[in-house]
Amino acid sequence: MPGTHKRHHEIEDSLVGLNEQEATQQGIEYEVTKFDLSELDRAIAEGEAHGMVKILTPPGKDSVLGATIVGENAGELIGEFTAAMKHGFGLNKILGTIHIYPTLFEANKYAAGVWKRAHAPEKLLSWVERFHQWRRG
Repeated sequence: MPGTHKRHHEIEDSLVGLNEQEATQQGIEYEVTKFDLSELDRAIAEGEAHGMVKILTPPGKDSVLGATIVGENAGELIGEFTAAMKHGFGLNKILGTIHIYPTLFEANKYAAGVWKRAHAPEKLLSWVERFHQWRRG
């Protein structure tokens, strides 16, 4: 399952599933979603705002092929992606899960949000925008 490696101080890197090189070698098509920990309130507050969450998914789908986390407590954060892969739930479920604020654990939810924004249907976004304009008058 996940592999965790310590680096300088408390920075770790953890991986579950495939990374980009392995997916390419196996001929598996994938998309990459990244979330930079420099945008996470808890990481900023603790002076640990470096690192990232990177997720590989099949093109257009939210299932997790693999995840890599680099940063403080990466070994703990990777567990949500391990569970997603083992139990077959995807980034939409992670996005819909309540994550305590402010915690480093929110990075997983924010990464899922980056994926969701990249895959939001344009027609729906257009309709929602028009609806809100109508509501505002």
